Amino acid sequence: MKKILVTGGCGYIGGHTIVDLIANGFEVISVDDLSRGSLRMLQGIEKIVGKPVKNYKVNLCDADDTETIFIENPDIAGIIHFAAYKSVPESVQSPLNYYRNNIDSLVNVLQCAANYKVNNFVFSSSCSVYGNTTTLPVEETAPLAEPESPYARTKQIGEAICRDLAKQNPDFNVTLLRYFNPVGAHPTVLIGELQEKPENLVPVITQTAIGKRAEMTVFGTDYPTRDGSCVRDYIHVMDIANAHTKALQYTLAGENTTNCDVFNLGTGNGVTVLELIKAFEKVSGEKLNYIIGDRRPGDVVEVYANNAKARALLDWDIKYNLDQMMDTAWRWEQAMKKEAARISMN
Repeated sequence: MKKILVTGGCGYIGGHTIVDLIANGFEVISVDDLSRGSLRMLQGIEKIVGKPVKNYKVNLCDADDTETIFIENPDIAGIIHFAAYKSVPESVQSPLNYYRNNIDSLVNVLQCAANYKVNNFVFSSSCSVYGNTTTLPVEETAPLAEPESPYARTKQIGEAICRDLAKQNPDFNVTLLRYFNPVGAHPTVLIGELQEKPENLVPVITQTAIGKRAEMTVFGTDYPTRDGSCVRDYIHVMDIANAHTKALQYTLAGENTTNCDVFNLGTGNGVTVLELIKAFEKVSGEKLNYIIGDRRPGDVVEVYANNAKARALLDWDIKYNLDQMMDTAWRWEQAMKKEAARISMN
């Protein structure tokens, strides 16, 4: 049973990936300083997998504390690195915080990986590295355009750092995974996305339907798309999680032909904002209160993935359709409401 270190393991995608790793026979340890992650995620993970998961409450920007994890776990076989700040608007307001956190933590983890010869590394990247691309569907070979935010730039820089280390060390295997729009929750709804004030569309939809928001805004219906609203590629978080497991299995088995590879993680299907709302209304039976607003500055008109490479090389497949994405997201929102009601009664 190979041991995998998951950084940011108490966050949204990190938590779901821990569940998938354990389901596929890996031992997992987590590191999360809980500044953005939550112990509630860890508790939900443990209920699903039926055993405790060790979490180190460590800020990875502290090199000495980071090294302690590797000293105490000399048998780490691979690392999946999620730990990063991810809010686009926040990154615009506080760019230095994003560069300091996202880059320093990555460099510290990679330094430990190099020093302790942990030669399998998966980096959590983003389709935001493509910028405002006009090539659809987006392939991994598409040029990386000027990033739209400091957050996106940290992902471009992070990928470059990983590539440089791979060039310097031929034994080091790095896989760069560029996700499109992760949504939904684990089917048990014991874990899901924990955001009080989300910026991404699906939790805004579910919060509006549950009554946390009076209404939501569709930003622009005059785009050159089939219904005038923006197009994105939404993918279930458990499909994203499974791709990380597949990426590790790929390099651990020595199936990779290059020691630095990149894969898009999306369904390959573009869905408009209005189509997503209709899908939610269908599975939930709720009528969503939304208004039409002006276009939002910086929004890309249309982007969706070509995922053929991940399907072929990682033997990865999409298991959740759009209705299942929206159903798990809605049931997760309802579960959180019930939990909040229980807490308020005690």
